[in-house]
Amino acid sequence: MDIALYYAPTTCALVPYINLTEAGAEFEVRPLNFRTQQHFSPEYLKINPKHKVPLLVFDGKTLSENPAMAVWMNHQFPAAKLLPSDPWEYAQAVSILAWSSAGIHPYLRNINGPAKVCDVPGAEERVVHFSKEHLHEVFGIADSMLDGREFFFDHFTAPDTHFFWCFRRGGQLGVDLSPFKHCQAHFDRMQQRPSVQKLLAFEKQTLENFAKAA
Repeated sequence: MDIALYYAPTTCALVPYINLTEAGAEFEVRPLNFRTQQHFSPEYLKINPKHKVPLLVFDGKTLSENPAMAVWMNHQFPAAKLLPSDPWEYAQAVSILAWSSAGIHPYLRNINGPAKVCDVPGAEERVVHFSKEHLHEVFGIADSMLDGREFFFDHFTAPDTHFFWCFRRGGQLGVDLSPFKHCQAHFDRMQQRPSVQKLLAFEKQTLENFAKAA
């Protein structure tokens, strides 16, 4: 089995990195430097016209989009229990993955690049404002879901990883996270997991390597 992961620091490519680590999978990481537009290189566009990360390569076949990767990993490494075994809870987990990917991530992207949403002069501030308003709404929903729980389900699953990235990225982009005590407690628990600590160390080293190469 040959698994490679195309990855860039701080991006949602940390999600499959953590999940593969949780599954005990052996995989190669291929970092891309977004600051030098490496994800737009002809070589990368040839295998991923979406020019984004993460991208999973399994025995020469490519798979993009975090929810799809989580489903594949769950079937490939069933002992890791990356998704619940109960059919209804399985569907609920996929729902959280889709929500993180399509209902939270786009607003984080809007804050990070408001001009890509609307290039009308003066519009950037409003794009950021409304995106932060939406994030406060969705983080509030997640806070209720995590009330009295360590994870979204009765054990760690892939949705915990994806939401961990969303919440982390919100803080990095200046979203006020202080109202969401249950999300913060979940975030703190996630940071203590060996898989997450391994990712954070790898991210730090990758950023240092990119800086040295600049």
